[in-house]
Amino acid sequence: MSEFRTAQLTRLSLTNFRNYESLSLNLSAKLAAFVGANGAGKTNILEAISFLTAGRGIRRASLADVSRKDGDGSWSVAATVLLDDLETKIGTGLMAGTSGRKVRIDGEEVRGSETLLDYVRVLWLVPAMDGLFTGSGSDRRRFLDRLTLAIDPAHGRRVSDFENALRQRNRLLDQGGSDAFLSALEIQVAELGTAVSIARNETVGLLSQMIADQAKQELPFPHAAVALEGAFEAETIGLSASDREDHYRRVLHEGRPRDRAAGRTLTGPHLSDLKVRHAAKDMPAAQSSTGEQKALLIGLILAHAELTAKVSGMTPVLLLDEVAAHLDPNRREALFTKLNALGGQVFMTGTDEALFEALPSGAEVFEIKDHGSRLLRGGQTS
Repeated sequence: MSEFRTAQLTRLSLTNFRNYESLSLNLSAKLAAFVGANGAGKTNILEAISFLTAGRGIRRASLADVSRKDGDGSWSVAATVLLDDLETKIGTGLMAGTSGRKVRIDGEEVRGSETLLDYVRVLWLVPAMDGLFTGSGSDRRRFLDRLTLAIDPAHGRRVSDFENALRQRNRLLDQGGSDAFLSALEIQVAELGTAVSIARNETVGLLSQMIADQAKQELPFPHAAVALEGAFEAETIGLSASDREDHYRRVLHEGRPRDRAAGRTLTGPHLSDLKVRHAAKDMPAAQSSTGEQKALLIGLILAHAELTAKVSGMTPVLLLDEVAAHLDPNRREALFTKLNALGGQVFMTGTDEALFEALPSGAEVFEIKDHGSRLLRGGQTS
């Protein structure tokens, strides 16, 4: 992926974040692994990196919960990012007594975490995602929205505005709002909902093509077939964006009595689902074995990493929590080889240093212990 821009974290600093009062890491390799006992704080480092992009991080935790237990309620994550041979200092955090996180670029406060996407794109695979295929549709929608955000920085705000408009409509229905107010709000819901659906569909289409291209690489991971399914998508196939909006607006208007009785909006893109199948076996991913589901998920993340680089022109930073332990040695080595070929920076965790023996030369392995770190292999002293 040398044709794409590559953002690399060269220094990472945590203050009052989770179990760390203070931690600083110098980073010089594309591939880095953090090893140590369960509870040492390895995943907390990945979570800190995940806050260097738009969104709520890998745990979707409230900002207050991220602060160190014995701290003053504040926390910060800062990094030096090397991009286009230029170093930029980016950072984010929470000030004590406030509710919204701050974002700074080279010391200057900026509005909104979406600005961070100009400097780094971050994707992740964590154990909490292992039940993605068997879990709720809302989990898969959130997963798809995260995939879409990585290639379309406006998507996060679009989804947030759509969900807020839906809540307002539900409230108006419950409180007996006037037809004029409801009609005005339903125009907004229809516009935003249609835009959300179109963006998700575009991501699914691009991802499907990338998966097909990936299949030619003969990686030891099964390939997924993905599709966005829902009543709204089925009813609007082939329609222009404006016709989809008109259709959705009519459905909302006609469905007011039913939605008022239910206390929620019963149709729209907020109910659509990302369907995933094991392509070779032509069966739902949810019916695959636990090992196959994990391998399918890894394949999806790898395809999305390539897609993000292709669409955004920037290779993403990947966070892979406890991924190596679930793979046999051959798949583990194949994964490391593929990650190295992607060209972006990758951070992994594991309890045993032996899990990362197959990492290519130059990779860094850090031991995480006693709220600190020690470099075991590669790179430079942290």
